Amino acid sequence: MQPLSSQPSSAPPDEVGVEEVRARGRAAFVGLSIGDALGATVEFMTANEIRVEYGVHREIRGGGWLRLAPGQVTDDTEMSLYLARSIADNGGWSLSHGAEYLGRWMRSRPKDMGSTVRRGLRAYVTQGQLQVPRSEHDAGNGAAMRLLPLVLSHLGDEAAMERAVLEQARITHHHDLSDAGCLVLARLVRHALRGRSKLCLLQEAKVFVERFPVFRFQPYAGHASGYIVDTLQTVLHYFFRSRSFEECLVGVVNAGGDADTTGAIAGMLAGAFYGGAEIPQRWVRRMDAPLLLELRILATALVNLSRWDSDSATERPVTPGPRAQ
Repeated sequence: MQPLSSQPSSAPPDEVGVEEVRARGRAAFVGLSIGDALGATVEFMTANEIRVEYGVHREIRGGGWLRLAPGQVTDDTEMSLYLARSIADNGGWSLSHGAEYLGRWMRSRPKDMGSTVRRGLRAYVTQGQLQVPRSEHDAGNGAAMRLLPLVLSHLGDEAAMERAVLEQARITHHHDLSDAGCLVLARLVRHALRGRSKLCLLQEAKVFVERFPVFRFQPYAGHASGYIVDTLQTVLHYFFRSRSFEECLVGVVNAGGDADTTGAIAGMLAGAFYGGAEIPQRWVRRMDAPLLLELRILATALVNLSRWDSDSATERPVTPGPRAQ
């Protein structure tokens, strides 16, 4: 399978200025946490079980298999938060620094941690290993859910963003599909942060699917598991068919499955695209206020660290590459 990074993305003119990019960055981080909290209630339920229990699940109410308080988040938000803290504290991305902060998160005894993440972080903590060996068992979504801080802090340089996204991913996940999914998600979020149209994002997604047909999301197969293919199919299906932040997230989490992670990923993408004004205030009010404040502060700091402005941002043209086998 040819790495996705060998054929980078398109570069239409930006449609917003740096202040709006900062605002969208804050909305992406808040959106991630809201999608996480909304989806956690129905994680591991089927779509039919959700319909029987809730009709349409559209409120942040807590509960779920983790028995969370309303607005409480899971590993999706927590790992993203620790990576953001690392970048802010270090003044930029460092693989070793980021791995150390993820190790701190593991040692904090979080309520939720996937087996692949646990294995990778234990290898770092006990052996200093910064990249797990390539494995056929690492095609989960655990690296994609936490990549937002890398996008925010590398807005001005796509190539550097791609390197950082893959470095953080391979601390725990080393698989071609995980790599490809992380890279296309990073590009889509970056486009959204910079004010690109949904048509532009759809074109990026179509080029990606041409190269990696396994990710085809139209028609939607209806699977929302922790497999990176199922996760992105779910997120992209509902993002491109919806017309608002709320409609996107409600559609995604009601698909069930790994709903906290699909919700978190949809929240970061839809938050970046629609902006903070489109996030329902009833959801914001259910969240932990100090957490949202820290996420907003960190998002602004990371965009500032990226030294981004519309004149200095580097881009490269897109050309469809060969299909993955």
